Amino acid sequence: MSPTALSYTIRPATIDDLSELQALVRESVWRLQASDYSDAVRKAAIRLVYGIDTQLIRDKTYFAVEAMDQIIACGGWSRRRTLFGGDQHTPTREPELLDPATDAAKIRAFFVRPGWERKGIGSALIRACEQAALAEGFRRFEMGSTLTGVALYSAHGYREVERIQVPLDQGLTMTVVRMAKAVG
Repeated sequence: MSPTALSYTIRPATIDDLSELQALVRESVWRLQASDYSDAVRKAAIRLVYGIDTQLIRDKTYFAVEAMDQIIACGGWSRRRTLFGGDQHTPTREPELLDPATDAAKIRAFFVRPGWERKGIGSALIRACEQAALAEGFRRFEMGSTLTGVALYSAHGYREVERIQVPLDQGLTMTVVRMAKAVG
């Protein structure tokens, strides 16, 4: 059966999912971002930036998408200040809570297993994250998108605010696009 003929389920991720989520992140970055970032940048970013922010799992704002007895995608949102990065990306950790009346909820860490991209899963995750954040009173959203994700987020009304050069190591940098959206 092909992935397009199957249904999937979105559920809150748990700490028990962590090893499978981390493997999914590595596979997604390595294969799906190859046209946007060099091998050296992807290798360094997997080690230094990409990953799972376990605070989101503890906050119950990070989701796993399951099909065929495996996690095929993940992504979430945050009521905290941190814009992007996994647990290992400590330079930008800002765990303070946001004020829904004045701050934008953060859309965070979307990754799809190769072979499952462009099947509506990312769009379903965006909708799930936005609905959850709206239920908590947020009316604005922002994210740090990869170059690979810009088209998806743009299709959902996000606009580019700025491009950020994230320092890696050995003089490498990774371009992250800060994007934003406001609703009603």
